[in-house]
Amino acid sequence: MSSTIAEKILAQKAGKDQVKPGDIVIAKVDFAMVHDARAPNAIRMVDKMGATRLPFASQTAWVLDHYSPPPNLEAAQTHTAMRQFADDHGSPLYDIGDGICHQVLPEGGHLTSGDLVVGTDTHSTTYGAFNAFGTGIEGSDVSAVMATGKVWLRVPESVRVQLDGRLQPGVWAKDLTLHMLGRFGAEGLNYRAIEYVGSAVSAMEIDDRMTLSNHAAELGAKAALLEADDKTHKWLVAHGAKAPQPVFADADAVYSERIVIDASALAPQVARRHAVDDIVAAHEVIGQKINFALIGTCTNGRLDDIRQAAAILKGKRLAKGVRMIITPASRQIYLAAMREGLFEILTEAGASVEAAGCGTCVGITNHLIPGDREVVISSANRNFKGRLGNHDAEIWLGSAATVAASALTGCITDPRTVVGGQWEASHA
Repeated sequence: MSSTIAEKILAQKAGKDQVKPGDIVIAKVDFAMVHDARAPNAIRMVDKMGATRLPFASQTAWVLDHYSPPPNLEAAQTHTAMRQFADDHGSPLYDIGDGICHQVLPEGGHLTSGDLVVGTDTHSTTYGAFNAFGTGIEGSDVSAVMATGKVWLRVPESVRVQLDGRLQPGVWAKDLTLHMLGRFGAEGLNYRAIEYVGSAVSAMEIDDRMTLSNHAAELGAKAALLEADDKTHKWLVAHGAKAPQPVFADADAVYSERIVIDASALAPQVARRHAVDDIVAAHEVIGQKINFALIGTCTNGRLDDIRQAAAILKGKRLAKGVRMIITPASRQIYLAAMREGLFEILTEAGASVEAAGCGTCVGITNHLIPGDREVVISSANRNFKGRLGNHDAEIWLGSAATVAASALTGCITDPRTVVGGQWEASHA
């Protein structure tokens, strides 16, 4: 019997020998997450169900990250309710400044290879970096998970993406994901599970692998899974996860599509204003003026992303008129960056550093509002019109290195053309 990674995990969690695409399964969940933007729905549904016991609540983390810090009274009241719910039901709680849900869950040792993890955010695909089936569900669905420990899913078709070669210095997983969006379009792999394999994946450090799985949400993927290797195992053990149960696809597994990409030929990419899939190489739009730069979010707010920016901006200043904000993905990353002196480098260059959270990415906390006709270059995952609070501004997307290089010059810049732009994670 031949199966993909996604099919094997879902079969095991459903107690079946094998499943195939299109099957509806009731699967055992290993860990769940609800963040503050969806928490009200989850709490209301628990009340509506009249559930007095929630056996799986202890395996459901509540994360205060989107409204962090709360920009209004309603958000503050939501946080109060979440803290009370977690206290009443014994749920893990990550409070303001602890970090973004997709970072704190693996950091907290809540998941491992072979797990099924669900969360109230489309970027729950991030957990696939650890060879887990991570997927997004609604807050109302989490209430049922807390009551039963199970979730129903339709088994997705799988797409195998083989990344050959190795990313060149100055080119990152973000550039690969943008290339994928340019090739397939937003939602182009809707409700399919992506398996990323190949020498380029093996060469990536964990931070970049998390970007690869995270950004698959913009492709519409149900999950984005990588194979587990020694790097995976060491990272999980270091963060207190339970013993990994690696899952590999069978050699004769059936895929809806097989894709081969020469990663070594890829240049830094950017997504142009208002569309995540309007992709060009950075060198094709050199000279495009920028006013604001954002590095962070669940896609590119990890330590290696901050290191990329520091390597480029060390001993230099942002271009005249350019503002820059750094939002680390978690408190752990914030502290690590402080210990390495990265924030000192970035602050001296003219950047500002925020507490860990999602608020700036989604425009909820209003910490980054561009003026009319201003241009933001961001390492976030989305650049929808008006996302940062101004429909008359533009948002472009790129890697942390591309964002930093652009902030240095004042216009979109291929990071390989500036000193420090070819920094490599393996040399950290």
